[in-house]
Amino acid sequence: MTDHKVVGRLEWQAVREELLAREKEHTRQGDELARQRRELPWARIEKEYRFDTDDGTRTLADLFDGRSQLMFYHFMFGPSYQAGDPVNSSMADGLVGLLPHLHARDMTFLLVSRAPLAKLQAYRKRMGWRIPWVSAASTDFNFDYSGSYPPGSWGGLDEATLPPIVAQNAAAAGTDIPGYLLEAPAVSAFTLVDGTVYQTYTATRRGVEFLMPYYPILDRVSKGRAEGDAWQTWIRRHDEYDNQ
Repeated sequence: MTDHKVVGRLEWQAVREELLAREKEHTRQGDELARQRRELPWARIEKEYRFDTDDGTRTLADLFDGRSQLMFYHFMFGPSYQAGDPVNSSMADGLVGLLPHLHARDMTFLLVSRAPLAKLQAYRKRMGWRIPWVSAASTDFNFDYSGSYPPGSWGGLDEATLPPIVAQNAAAAGTDIPGYLLEAPAVSAFTLVDGTVYQTYTATRRGVEFLMPYYPILDRVSKGRAEGDAWQTWIRRHDEYDNQ
């Protein structure tokens, strides 16, 4: 027996229609937010950044790869990590197949981390990804765009109130909690106009959930995310689940 409310099909349909009206309003609000994002002012990038890539050292402008729009996901893989963060890894899984579609809309998408390039390349090979990944080990880029923090700062987090996922993922990444917390999830978007790079958008923490396609899917089934206080502790690297 279930303790969930059960009704007839006609009553269910009536309640569903009520929710549908709210879902449509939510969609319209999302469209309006997207418009406002596009109208944000741009910030000219004055600093020179150089990244270690599969093709050698490249500037920020070089990374556009002939397109006018560029988005980075600041993947949590710091210098002390021995492997990529599992939650970040779950996000990268869903991005690989999107690249041709993003390229078709004049957009380049990259991962960026502070770990040395050789570590990133080895982990990408293990995960079977084809997504481009660059190292910011020799530049302040991650610090300047909220993907990393100086030692001891932890992005304003309090060790005493850290959720269980922090210790779990630190261990999974092969580092300690202080080293793990020097990295943070973030998105940075840029545009290139007449040789000048401008920042157009940024998001951090839960603001990067748009890169986690499994969440909106889970939100539409009966158990939902089913996380409770164990936020994200269920997420593993795709080759580590035991119930596939």
